[in-house]
Amino acid sequence: MSKDTLIVHVFGKHTCAKCAMLNKRLDEILTKQPWAGHFVKVYNDLETEDGLLNFCLAQCLNPNRVPAMVVAKIAADGSADYLPNPDPEGKDEICKRSRLYTYLGIQTDYSAEGKGIITPQMIQHVLDLAMEYK
Repeated sequence: MSKDTLIVHVFGKHTCAKCAMLNKRLDEILTKQPWAGHFVKVYNDLETEDGLLNFCLAQCLNPNRVPAMVVAKIAADGSADYLPNPDPEGKDEICKRSRLYTYLGIQTDYSAEGKGIITPQMIQHVLDLAMEYK
């Protein structure tokens, strides 16, 4: 993995159907251009100590809104350096209430509006914004 590779941290549970769907959609998207070769996925299972630790280190995710994903670059010390949301106060017409405010990412919106669905368009939108950091 090169220093220019971005990491998509996915947070979920192996027993969760919505988490499996996010993983499946993301895996498929990451095989296509323009995203192929620019991102790697790291899955953080919240039912493990390591997954839970990484979830806590992200500091911006709601445990009631899993699955979630956050994009990071590799910091000088090898740790995850989460990309900041370029417009934390702005509206996002694609991700709506699923968007994160502090970092570039999304989490599941279980309201009547969001219906608990993270769409491929939401995932692609976040990845496109992350590509602007390169």
